[in-house]
Amino acid sequence: MSPSRLQQMLLSLALAGSCAAVPLAGPPGYDANYGTSRFNATTALKTCLDYHQVPYYVETDPNWTEYATTFNSRLQYEPAAIALPTSAQHISNSVGCAAKARVPVQPKSGGHSYASYSTGGRDGILMIDLENFNAVTLDKVTGIAVVGGGVRLGNLALAIYNNRNLRALAHGTCPGVGIGGHFTHGGYGYSSRAFGLAMDQIVGLDVVLANGTYVHANDTSYPEVYYALRGAADAFGVVVNFYLQTSPAPPDVVNWSFSFPQALASAEAGVLAFKGVQNFALNGSVVDGKLGFGVTIGGNGASFSVHGTYFGPVATFNATVAPALLAQLPWPPASDSSVQAVDWITSLTLLGGAPTLEVPLHGVTDRDNFFAKSVTTTEPFSDEAIRKFFQYILDNGVGSKAPVDWFSIINLYGGPGSAITRKNETFAAYSGHDDLWVIQNYGNVAVNGSFPSAGLDFINGLNDAVTSEVLGFGAYLNYVDPTYNSTQAHNLYYGTELYERLSTLKHIIDPLNLFSNPQSIW
Repeated sequence: MSPSRLQQMLLSLALAGSCAAVPLAGPPGYDANYGTSRFNATTALKTCLDYHQVPYYVETDPNWTEYATTFNSRLQYEPAAIALPTSAQHISNSVGCAAKARVPVQPKSGGHSYASYSTGGRDGILMIDLENFNAVTLDKVTGIAVVGGGVRLGNLALAIYNNRNLRALAHGTCPGVGIGGHFTHGGYGYSSRAFGLAMDQIVGLDVVLANGTYVHANDTSYPEVYYALRGAADAFGVVVNFYLQTSPAPPDVVNWSFSFPQALASAEAGVLAFKGVQNFALNGSVVDGKLGFGVTIGGNGASFSVHGTYFGPVATFNATVAPALLAQLPWPPASDSSVQAVDWITSLTLLGGAPTLEVPLHGVTDRDNFFAKSVTTTEPFSDEAIRKFFQYILDNGVGSKAPVDWFSIINLYGGPGSAITRKNETFAAYSGHDDLWVIQNYGNVAVNGSFPSAGLDFINGLNDAVTSEVLGFGAYLNYVDPTYNSTQAHNLYYGTELYERLSTLKHIIDPLNLFSNPQSIW
């Protein structure tokens, strides 16, 4: 759809109001410019929210700390107000009030943004908390689930599987993560090589746009809005409901892990280990979409493990997959290695690391104090890139040398049979469908501690050790790094061509840049 056609559609929607929210009226004595004149922005925002009876909190309310506290305690920001809508009309009114008060808006689904962007990434925004939008309904004929924008991954997985539904979606392993940012910025899980990224399963979205209208976007209705939301939703609107195409849950799942501590003995040992894993990953005679896995270097440089899931009988895994992997490693696996035959929900529960996938609908309090970066590459890592990475770990990250606790995860996205690589930038506003490997480098300290500058330097160094040897590398949006300036972020997360397309759409759909954070599209 051309920009001019999109402008016409949005204009006609705003004028007709057929699918839109009720036009925003002002309080008694309302001044269209009151957000920038006789009241300050926060007062203007509160006055408008009160008039439209939108539930909200401000910093003087008893529950403020519970709702304003960020997941990443290293990056705490104070919103101007936190709206707690219970209807799409409330969301529309909240957006309208923020626009008139000239207050930026960011939605919060689960609140796990690494950069605290669901709290704005700066002070003074209107946070729209979607915790009340937690319904999941499944059409048993089409397999399409309608999922509220505040649903968390664990609850989603249970809702579509239980009661003999036996359906599945590809998504990450942390049960408490919200659907919003995870699904609209990619969303990887071990099942993604079978089903695609979380984003790839979206077939429609109900969204409130910057002009307050409430529309359903899919590939035929508002297709450019639909396109932009899948990759950059934080800059384009508030997703109220997701329409997700589920798949039959695999009846047989193998959760497996092989540990090779010898890989950290020297840089050359690291090269042998990872190169062996990489050779296996590219072996199309054994590896297909039923296999999802990655490498974790943990314990502050003390452990090297290869782990993942396999969809199929454990006998097949043990007879074909495991021997092909182990043949590429120069050592036998350590005694803490394991192979478990489980069902789908048990697999997710074990990966999630908690006794259950179920997450409370209110009052989720998990927090960390961390800094993370990522590297994406479409090509196999060279020996020199691997060597520099392991040498950096040995020189700076083993045991007490490390200024913070840390780990690195290197997940296989592409490779033989991957469903992820079947899509590209014509499908969605996401540049990473052709990635082969994605690295997450993560450092943390105690939640209430002070994160040292040396910790930032260390994690930056982990990244630099690899990127110094990788041409055309990128970064992954769900591991967002707030230390990048906007230009760096746009280049790494989107690339020039995709960003320019999104910027054009942004100026049409949200010309006031209402939905914004320090790295969002503009």
